[in-house]
Amino acid sequence: MKHTNLSIFIPHMGCPFCCSFCNQGIISGKTKAPTDRELITLLNQQQEILKRNNVCAEIAFFGGSFTAIDRNYMIKLLSAAKSFCDEFPEQYTGLRCSTRPDFIDEEILGILKEYGMRSIELGAQSMNNDVLEKNNRGHTASDVKVASKMIRDFGFSLGLQMMTGLYGSTIESDLDTAKQFIELKPDTVRIYPTVVLKHTRLAEYFNKGIYKPFSFDESVELCSNLLKMFEKNNVKVIRLGLHASDDIKNDFIAGTYHPAFREICESRNILNKIIEQLNILKGNTFNIYTNSRNLSKVIGHKKSNLNTLEKKGYKIKIFSDDFCKGEFKIVKTGVS
Repeated sequence: MKHTNLSIFIPHMGCPFCCSFCNQGIISGKTKAPTDRELITLLNQQQEILKRNNVCAEIAFFGGSFTAIDRNYMIKLLSAAKSFCDEFPEQYTGLRCSTRPDFIDEEILGILKEYGMRSIELGAQSMNNDVLEKNNRGHTASDVKVASKMIRDFGFSLGLQMMTGLYGSTIESDLDTAKQFIELKPDTVRIYPTVVLKHTRLAEYFNKGIYKPFSFDESVELCSNLLKMFEKNNVKVIRLGLHASDDIKNDFIAGTYHPAFREICESRNILNKIIEQLNILKGNTFNIYTNSRNLSKVIGHKKSNLNTLEKKGYKIKIFSDDFCKGEFKIVKTGVS
């Protein structure tokens, strides 16, 4: 059975800060949080769709700072969601939420546990205190560490969210954030390269020349390395790059945004592996075989991998072979 998230967006509610990059209405495509009655209506509608398509879902409260919203409102949402998980366990498998690390304590974790919350994601964004302060995050790296330990001690699945290329950050500070994340032993990570949106403080910094985002290629190289780091340490990267939406396209000013950003990064890692093997082999004429699932990643976005290999002097042909084990297989052909 396929698993997905049914995302319930609660933009800006409860958050006492306005971060430099934040415009939740654009990012989520929502500007109004649902009432508990609206949530019940939505869950009723989706339950039938999930059942018909043989799909199960976690009910996910995203888009704001879930544990910082009005307590009575939060409990109404939790109660409504839990009732559907209890009544339709084959369609609704549990709850998850995203929140701020400075709005986690034993009391709130006890409430979340009572209502069937399984996973808690922390919007950490960076583990560099200078970067956090410059972007008006309102919490410290220590808050992330303390909250992460409490979440794990309570038996929740821990997710951490990071942003690359924030105002004041560097490639090295972002790599260090990933290293510190790994030490916290999260189950999942989301990586969001910074996007400059209209009506944000970051847009003002960019327009004044105060802030210069990473180039697209710098972001691809960095995030490709982050993927490798997390995968090597058995941390699942469940998101890389913002979800594609018309709102973001219309309000995008600068930064790194591409609807296929993850595949581009995965493709870059495959290219590096291919080059590593070709450097060992003698010759310049090769066939590369890969299964259909990886074919586009081996070729690269707009044939970028193939073009790079040709520029390096290799004569390469790439073939789909669903019997191929692993990501790819290289076979020397002809006389070089």
